[in-house]
This record gives sequence, C-alpha cells and structure tokens, in this order.
Amino acid sequence: MAWRVSGEGALLLGGGRALILQVAEPSVAAGVARFSSYRDAPWRRLYRTIDVTTRIVFGEGSESREAAAGLRRVHEGIQGRDDSGRSYHALDPKLLMWVQATLLDTSLLIYDRYVRRLDDDERAAYYEEMKPVGEAYGIPRRRMPGDWASFRDYFDEMVESRLRVTPATRDVVDSVLDPELPLPARLPARPAVEALRLLTVGTLPGFATRTLTISRICGARALTQAEEDVL
Repeated sequence: MAWRVSGEGALLLGGGRALILQVAEPSVAAGVARFSSYRDAPWRRLYRTIDVTTRIVFGEGSESREAAAGLRRVHEGIQGRDDSGRSYHALDPKLLMWVQATLLDTSLLIYDRYVRRLDDDERAAYYEEMKPVGEAYGIPRRRMPGDWASFRDYFDEMVESRLRVTPATRDVVDSVLDPELPLPARLPARPAVEALRLLTVGTLPGFATRTLTISRICGARALTQAEEDVL
C-alpha cells in the first residue's frame, strides 16, 4: 500500500494542507520561521520533505539510507525557543511525529478524494508500511501510535487541543494561499492558484479554517463551498 499511495502524483495537491498543519504546531512554526526561507519559497521545504520520503520509500537500500541520513544532518542544528519560550529541536521525535502525521493524513485524504476511496484495512496497511519511513526520519517505533486506530486518535487529539496559531503560522498561510508570483506569471497562473487555494482550504480541519480566518483570503462564498466539499 505504501508504494501504491506514495507513488500517486495527485498527492502533490495536498502540499499546502500538510504545510499549514505542520506550522500550526508552535515549535515547528518557530523552527520554520527561523531557519527556512518559506516567505520566498513556501513550497520548497515541503517538496524537499516529499523528495526525501520518495527516496526512502522507493530507493534501493543505500539510496534510502543516505536520504534518511541527509535529512537528519539538515535538522541537527535546528533548535531554539518557540514564541512561548519552550525549547525545541528539529530532531525531537514528538515534532518529527507530527510532521510525519500531517503527510500521512494528507496523503490518504487526497488519495481518497482524487484516486479512489480506501477501506479501513488498506488504511491500516498503509500506516504500518510507512512506519519504517518514520524510523528513517528519526522517530523510534515506540514513539509512534501503535496502529491505525491509535494514529487516528493521536491526529484528532493534536488538531483539537495541541495546535495553536502563531505569527509564523499566519505568515506561512499567507505565503501558501496567496503566493508571490513573478508579474508575467500572475494572470496566466490565476486559475490554477485559485483552484489550489480552494482545495487547500476545503481539506483543512475545522480548527484551521476557524482560527486562521482564512475566509479573508478566499472569500466567504468560496470558503463555504470548499468546506461543503470536504469528505
């Protein structure tokens, strides 16, 4: 299942959703704000992560191991304090688990919506087969939710009670939903940007659309339609 789902090109459509959910975790947001050029290239960080994940999942043994080692090297020096003064480190398994969770949940949501709907057994199989990817990121198996049902409980609990909007979160949302494009590309790209914007908003959990006041970017009518389309 990992190969089938992860190899589907439509998953790229969920990139904005995953990125916004990642930076709704305050420590992740602080690290992204300090060490990433997300304002200039908001998708670059996400696509680097997707590229590494692809090489871990589909690469031969040596390529997979080198991709994982390279990812850990990049994150070794990323540390500091978030907006509430709590220390963070990018290699903290708790933060890595949340980033991994946003990618897993988004992948399955987009696959369901644009490829075909998976049943619970297939979802459970996908989750189990992606655990080695989490280990390659640096998440010990004991720090992962034990099974698919536990993962759903973990994800829902994070969304409902652990996420919080910070200035860095809002900056990323603005960069993702209203990207700065070169002047010659703005008019030709407008339909694609609008479609991706609506898709991103329409697939976010209610927490995000409420607390990020995304309606000011998308327009109330478009936001309502997008939310009605959520599976």
